[in-house]
Parts: sequence; C-alpha cells; structure tokens
Amino acid sequence: MASTEKLKLAEVLKEIEMSRAAFYRMRARGRAPKLIKLPNGQIRCRRSDLDAWWAKHEIAA
Repeated sequence: MASTEKLKLAEVLKEIEMSRAAFYRMRARGRAPKLIKLPNGQIRCRRSDLDAWWAKHEIAA
C-alpha cells in the first residue's frame, strides 16, 4: 500500500537540506518534487512523491 503521508514544506526542506529560496528556484525550473497546494495556500508533498524524487536523482556507483 502506497504511503499517504503528506509532508509540510518545512519538513521537505529539512530532509533535502535546502533553503526555501533554493527550493523555489529548483521548482521554477521544474526539478522539484511534486507538490500539492491546499485551498488555504499551504504546500504539502506526498511521501511517495518525495521518495520518487530521491530515486530519480540517485547516482549509480
């Protein structure tokens, strides 16, 4: 069963060790993990989307 956990933007930034400004630059270039914008304007990221983003950026040894 796929994880339905939703992470707050601050949690995503902490995990990927990136500043908010750098993240938004990456997002503007289309290279950030998929995000969900809630009706109240808050941003969330599904755990499964963040994990897929990590997998996409792995470097083969």
